[in-house]
Amino acid sequence: MKQMLKTAAMSLFLIGAVGCSSSSIEGGWPVPEEPICEMNYTPEKSQFTLWAPTAEEVEVRLYAANELEEVIPMQPVECCLWTAEKEGDQQGKSYTFRVKVDGEWLKETPGIFARAVTPNGERGAIIDLAATNPEGWDEDRSPALTAANQIAVYEMHYRDMTAHATAGVQHAGKYLGMAERGTKSPDGLATGLDHLVELGVSHVHLLPTADFGSIDETVENNTQYNWGYEPQHFNVPEGTYSTNPADPTARIRELKSLVQAMHKAGLRVVLDVVYNHTTGVDRCGFELTVPGYYYRFNADGSFANGSGCGNETASEKAMMRKFLVESLEYWVKEYHIDGFRFDLMAIHDIETMNLIRERLSAIDPTILIYGEGWAAMAPAYDEKKLAFKRYTYQMPGVAAFSDDIRNALRGTLDCSAGGFIHGVAGNKEGLKFGIAGGVEHPAVAHAEAAWCGEPTQHMSYVTCHDDHNLRDRLELLSPEAKEEELLKMAKLAHVGVFTSQGLPFIFCGEEMYRTKLGEKNTYNMPDKYNAIDWGLKKQYGNLVAYVKGLIALRKAYPAFCLGKAELVREHLSFLENEEPSALSFRLTDPNSTTEIYVLMNGERTPIAFQIPQGDYKVVANGEAVCPAGLSTLSVDASASLQVDPIEALILVRQ
Repeated sequence: MKQMLKTAAMSLFLIGAVGCSSSSIEGGWPVPEEPICEMNYTPEKSQFTLWAPTAEEVEVRLYAANELEEVIPMQPVECCLWTAEKEGDQQGKSYTFRVKVDGEWLKETPGIFARAVTPNGERGAIIDLAATNPEGWDEDRSPALTAANQIAVYEMHYRDMTAHATAGVQHAGKYLGMAERGTKSPDGLATGLDHLVELGVSHVHLLPTADFGSIDETVENNTQYNWGYEPQHFNVPEGTYSTNPADPTARIRELKSLVQAMHKAGLRVVLDVVYNHTTGVDRCGFELTVPGYYYRFNADGSFANGSGCGNETASEKAMMRKFLVESLEYWVKEYHIDGFRFDLMAIHDIETMNLIRERLSAIDPTILIYGEGWAAMAPAYDEKKLAFKRYTYQMPGVAAFSDDIRNALRGTLDCSAGGFIHGVAGNKEGLKFGIAGGVEHPAVAHAEAAWCGEPTQHMSYVTCHDDHNLRDRLELLSPEAKEEELLKMAKLAHVGVFTSQGLPFIFCGEEMYRTKLGEKNTYNMPDKYNAIDWGLKKQYGNLVAYVKGLIALRKAYPAFCLGKAELVREHLSFLENEEPSALSFRLTDPNSTTEIYVLMNGERTPIAFQIPQGDYKVVANGEAVCPAGLSTLSVDASASLQVDPIEALILVRQ
């Protein structure tokens, strides 16, 4: 079937490939070097372009007020492109492409590069993108980022953060809701954006924001919930989070307004991107423009399913790779995005991920790139060429989530056993591996080989949106424990994350001990399970202050993020300790005489730690964290330092 499609129009395009990349031929199909813009609007005319190498005919279908107004035949040009123009000002109209392959017309599609769409992504929208810029957009700048120890990533969902009545947000569940300032809980405490500023994080990771296909945008004030891992249009914001999904410009303007508000507040913005699969193969432009090309296939011709969602995209193919790179560049340039988190990154090939890093660094080298170093199922491609976690060292400037430190701290994924914070033996080396940022270290004997070339490639975390959140997991694994003990375990887990040489990552609401009512996979569950009750911020104010203190502590002491593997090996040392759930380590600052000692006791009994004699400043204990110091203590040569059960002690001396 695919070979039939390939040969259908080959004779048409093997003539003249002016402006094409001869090194980017896929099955004889030239790929244009210049960026592709499928719909380019000016008041004078609208231009349409589609890459469709297997097409026999292509047409643009122009709509006005939801009625088909005109069918415009497209003409073939070089590089397998088809083009058409419509004179006059077409703003406010919509369009689709339709492609004829093997004598049959495929379904209408807005294409793959659509930048504005009508509700539910049925048609592309003809708009003036410049008119979507909020006031002052040209002056919008990303907050400065000068050192890796400033980075602390906060993952959030729009509805989680703003949908609960206690959020005090006017535009609940919307882009504009997260952009609001001055929002308060009934207790008078900051919520939403102000809470993030107060907490001190540097990057806000927005769960999938590109248009996805699981919620009906035509339903007024639709409160249906979804994480958004069902992408339909990759270059258009989701309409559900807009105040007016019927207006194709509203979602664009309002997302830009959110980015602008976050930048003004000193926060960088990360988009969660889901290029590894699509919500379906019959609703997205890939199969409706070049059937059999953009996805991977099994030997029997069926769609491969490394994503576990019914299909997997083929990043190694020239036009898919071009699409990925140009899509990301578009988000950076048009929306001023500061980073990307790749869903199931191991479905993408290493060469493509390195090209993405190169191209985005050319725009801004501080753009953050990280992802899941795994796939849901085995992808239909050479495993050694894919961006699995174990090959992270081959992708400089790309980070991966560390399930090593996650599992070591909080236990196995299947909840069959707890971790270091539960006092369970066998997790010490995994935690040491995470503390070292996943790089080779002579004192780490973790079962898994070091997979990071540099510690900044190691995303340190204990929970994310997926799976149980920390509170629910603690309650599940320790049903007899009192809340006081559970909160100690939560604090100890955060200490592990924020004293790691990797980049720290926290899921929204974990700092205030949120719950999802024991549910694990809440991707489409209602607000009852997902929305954060902001009353928890007062109830668990000590935990909020503790996490805030850890973020500040990391920023105050650069030794917590040395940034280079050689510096980690030179300036991080682990102290001898025989207890299976007790760990201590020493950091020295390469640029000062500062020494830091981190003592972590996951045991259920007090543990005595040996540290050098001297005078110390206590910057963290089991109750509080303060970079300036909570108290001082002196340790003599014959004494040991006792740390209470399920607590950490962090000491600094000059």
